[in-house]
Amino acid sequence: MAGKGTPATAMLAKQKVTHQVHTYDHGGGQAYGPEAAERLGLDPERVFKTLVAEVDGTLTVGVVPVSATLDLKALAGAVGGKRARMADVTAAERATGYVAGGISPLGQRKRLPTVIDESAQRWETMFCSGGRRGLEIELAPADLVRLCGGRFAAIATT
Repeated sequence: MAGKGTPATAMLAKQKVTHQVHTYDHGGGQAYGPEAAERLGLDPERVFKTLVAEVDGTLTVGVVPVSATLDLKALAGAVGGKRARMADVTAAERATGYVAGGISPLGQRKRLPTVIDESAQRWETMFCSGGRRGLEIELAPADLVRLCGGRFAAIATT
């Protein structure tokens, strides 16, 4: 995988965090998370998507299972805000340094407040984007929350 690293994989290596990198051929569709779960043969509740929202004017990251939807009201509450809406894609890409469909909660250009759905704690390891479409990182939920400076909260609805 030489030359194909991302800021997320570089961060994990630098911090010496136990993780595994998984790749798959991205088919070009728009449902990146469900595609990752299907192509890697994983439970969709164990594969998480990284969504960028705007909470009271501040870009905030919500990490939820690909089988669920981000509850914007719950995300706002988890960071002490009142109102949330999905961020403009261009603003999300600019702030994170990643392209939509490949936004990782790790190694972002600007460290954003991050909330990971509490369901991640059910798993010994979880999967999240590695910073590129077709690249997933498997790591312990506690490591993800620590590296993001984030917190767990109930922010997903099915």
